[in-house]
Amino acid sequence: MRVLHLLNHTRRMNGHVHAAVDLACAQAKLGHTVAIASQGGEFDALLQENGIESFIVDHERRPGRILRSMVGLKGLLKRWRPDVVHAHMMTSTVLAWPACKLAGVRLITTVHNEFERGAILMGLGDRVIAVSAAVAKSMQKRGISASRIDVVLNGTIGSARMADRCEVPKALDHPAIVFVGGLHPRKGLPDLLQAFDAVHAQHPAVRLYVVGGGPTQDSYAQMAREMASAAAITFAGPQDDPYPWMLGADIFVLPSHADPAPLVLSEAREAGCAVIATQVDGIPELLDQGRSGILVPPNAPDKIADALRMLVTDPDLLQAWRAHSQIAIDNLRIERVAREVIAVYDRATGSRAKPSAA
Repeated sequence: MRVLHLLNHTRRMNGHVHAAVDLACAQAKLGHTVAIASQGGEFDALLQENGIESFIVDHERRPGRILRSMVGLKGLLKRWRPDVVHAHMMTSTVLAWPACKLAGVRLITTVHNEFERGAILMGLGDRVIAVSAAVAKSMQKRGISASRIDVVLNGTIGSARMADRCEVPKALDHPAIVFVGGLHPRKGLPDLLQAFDAVHAQHPAVRLYVVGGGPTQDSYAQMAREMASAAAITFAGPQDDPYPWMLGADIFVLPSHADPAPLVLSEAREAGCAVIATQVDGIPELLDQGRSGILVPPNAPDKIADALRMLVTDPDLLQAWRAHSQIAIDNLRIERVAREVIAVYDRATGSRAKPSAA
């Protein structure tokens, strides 16, 4: 099958991009012919290494630019002749819809962040992939027919993007608690800071490491500096490869208020962390409804603190939850994601994918 992925760019530090790059590389490994059209970025070299052709398509949101990009994309579809176009972002979907209609090519969209107001635009796809059942339910409430929605749960283990990552654990002080993610309000980091401060008052050996950057980084760092536990909190900033931090951690905490299906939970589980995360959106699905990680309510620092105390005071229980993180972990492999997405393409085109070369 010939697959053209369309996204704004291929730069790092963006979950949409990571998911699309992982998927494209996995599809190529399965023997499909894959290309990506975007404004380019750091992942272009990785794509080339995996036999994926890259095309430049301007995604700037100006009326004149958008029209030119639509015309350019239509020309690309005529030249490259994909079986399907797979759009991963709202601008990409708006560009692709008229071009695909004119070229007679099926458009597949993936809804990564359904909480965004413009996510309804992803419903322009002939088939709409939801990255969790929670996202599918939300899109149905917005008026997208259930008959056009396919759920393909996120997973990233075994991806080409991870092939050269560092497998040496970061040297951290223990018990080590790690957060990895963008510093945005929806990630709920203030809840974790408050919980950690309460736990540290009773267990001063614990340490918290915050890995990631974002628009609220300075305000969160200031909040931490004003806490009694300030000396035990490290803001590491954004990292090209946060995996060593998870390898070095005892506990991974994701206190999100909204999170459709965060890729970081695949990595935290692969690293063998005991996981604490909030019971919102697709998080329970990524933790097997609480079998492979401890689920707590969102916006509840006291519940996060209770879970942390439970783990840091009982080494046997901590080890048990680290072992629980490996339950059904193969379901988070990128090959499973790639095969399920190819099956979606088959449903869209009414044909079968070409036999895998793998």
